[in-house]
Amino acid sequence: GVDRARIVEAAAGLSAVEAESAYALACVRGGKVDAAAVLDAKQAVVRKSGVLEFHEVPANGLDDVAGLDLLKPWLTQRRRAFSPEAKAFGLDTPKGALFVGPPGTGKSLTARATAAAWGLPLIRLDVARLLGSLVGESEGNLRAAIRVVESVAPCVVWVDEIEKALAGAGTDTSGVSTRLVGSLLTWLSEKTAPVYVVATANDVSSLPPELLRKGRLDEVWYVDLPTTREREAILAVHLRRRGREPAAFALGHLASQSPGFSGAELEACVIEALYAAF
Repeated sequence: GVDRARIVEAAAGLSAVEAESAYALACVRGGKVDAAAVLDAKQAVVRKSGVLEFHEVPANGLDDVAGLDLLKPWLTQRRRAFSPEAKAFGLDTPKGALFVGPPGTGKSLTARATAAAWGLPLIRLDVARLLGSLVGESEGNLRAAIRVVESVAPCVVWVDEIEKALAGAGTDTSGVSTRLVGSLLTWLSEKTAPVYVVATANDVSSLPPELLRKGRLDEVWYVDLPTTREREAILAVHLRRRGREPAAFALGHLASQSPGFSGAELEACVIEALYAAF
């Protein structure tokens, strides 16, 4: 059945012993084996790497993201892109996407929601942690991280604020940043493992142009400040999340009074109002 297929897919990258242990532990804990229990075993593998970490994903997937009406259908269309049926159909494996925009507009939330909507684990790659003090250590850390990521595929890899990670390429005297960027770009172009890379950036002008070309990533998306209608939807999401019925509030008026507010600032308004009410 569908569950069996998802469990088998979730166990991809585990050794036979690790998979057997995951199945046995799931049976002891909950009396049945499911994909979530197998992903727990993968978390242990990822934690050992030191430069990767598992992230919790939103329970409702893309429903937790208000607005972005062009991006959400684009992501939904690629939901089954890693399936055997997609390969048989002749589809290329999707490589990833870059979300660019002002802080607080939901880039990181969309990265997390993508993994939730696709039912895949979300692994955050902290590029700053790759940097080591010894010669060749940084490049070795990146190679090790890539090996771990590919062993737990299919998964979504989230590289947050990638422009800060890639800053200094071509200008550092040791050449470490340049070599790291080169290794990362080569992997993005040539990877065949079902790994979807979601990168976020606040400042696109500081990114190397070779990262932005087609073939490295599928698409670059600009995530702007929300429109009036989107602000209304964002307020509704945050009110609902905190046990309030959005219909009881004058959301249209509130949205019209908050031009230029980011999603994070609207959430802060809801929290501040709850403190006042409490």
